[in-house]
Order: sequence, then C-alpha cells, then structure tokens
Amino acid sequence: MVYQFDFSFIWDQWPRLLQGLWLTLAMSALSTGLGFLLGTGLAIVNSYGRGPVRTAARVYIEVVRNTPLLVQVFLLYFGLSSIGVRIPVFATAVIALSFNIAAYSAEIIRAGIESIAAGQIEAAECLGMSRAQVIFHIVLQPALERVYPALTSQYVLLMLASSITSQISAEELTGAGNLVQSETFRSFEVYGIVAVCYISLSIVVRFALSGFGWLAFPRRRRLGTNL
Repeated sequence: MVYQFDFSFIWDQWPRLLQGLWLTLAMSALSTGLGFLLGTGLAIVNSYGRGPVRTAARVYIEVVRNTPLLVQVFLLYFGLSSIGVRIPVFATAVIALSFNIAAYSAEIIRAGIESIAAGQIEAAECLGMSRAQVIFHIVLQPALERVYPALTSQYVLLMLASSITSQISAEELTGAGNLVQSETFRSFEVYGIVAVCYISLSIVVRFALSGFGWLAFPRRRRLGTNL
C-alpha cells in the first residue's frame, strides 16, 4: 500500500491552526511570567527563610517536581470540578503550567543564589546595606544573570509542554491539530505541520528570551556572552 500525501486541506484549516499557535504563545508567555515571579519568591524563601515557611516552600517544590504535569493539570481541572470549583480551561492551563514551572525555576535560581561568594555578602553588610538590599542587589541580580541560560531552556520546554493541556480540551496548537485531524483523517500531514510549527515557535521563543537577556544583563552584553 502506497500512502498518498495530501496537504490541500491546509488552506481551509490554517486559521484554526494559527489560532492554536497564538493560544500556545499566550499561554506560554503568561505561565512564564507568573512562574518566574513565583519561582523567584520560592528560591528566596528556600535560601533565606526559616521554620514552617521554608519547609512549605521545599515541600511544594518537591511535590511539583516529582509528579507528572498531566496529573497536575487533571487535578486542577477534573479534581476541583468534582468538588464544585469550576475553572475555565485557559485559566486552568495557565495556573497548572505556572505552578509547574515555578518549582523548576526555584531550583535553578537557588543554584544561582548559592553560587554567590559569601565574601560579597559580607562586604555588602559591612557597607551598611539592609538585608533586603543585599538579597536584591548583591545576590539575586548576579544569580539571575548566571542562571539565565538555564532558565531560557526551561521556558522553551514549558512552551512545548503546553501541548499537554490539549487533554483538557484547550485548543492550543496540539488541540487544534487534533481537531483538524479528526475532520480530515490526515494524521501524518497534520502532525507533521504541527511539529514544524513547534520547531518554529521554539526558535522564536529562544530568540526572544535571548534578546530580553541581552537587554536585561548589560554586563553579559559588554562581555559578549551568549545567552
């Protein structure tokens, strides 16, 4: 049996795939921003917190990093709905992705925080800087600069992982591809196009994040360090 490739359907279905691509970008951008903020807070608490607060942060990180993202998405969407709490699909997807990426971001940023030499912190304290000033200016900024390439890779993986939300009927790129395939029965062509779209998105997202890093970290720009 010789398979006959047919991409003629793409012209009729392209608006749906384009809408899915846009939803993937929007979902990824919101999740990246929220996850970064939450992850930064968790990293600071994990490094400088005390007592129950620090324990809670560590438990959160371990629980999220040791459970599948799909289970987390199902827990938020189906689990909460079973007790009467209904959250829209897009909001559920963003919350789940944000909580997930926050745990991974926290560990990456914590590694950056621990890489800061103790002598720098002691020197800042001797100059009379407050604890908040030391954390923000002496520790956090250089730490983020050092781990930014790792964060960039993690956020690209987040964009790819957003395809999991198609399992709760989110019509992002994979979800849109599923709908097109169910109508055209051209599985190879549809998912081939979806794969090319994800490759293109990965390049665009990585380029955008690298550009942001180039603007955010002047020292790397002066040294010509690639992000």
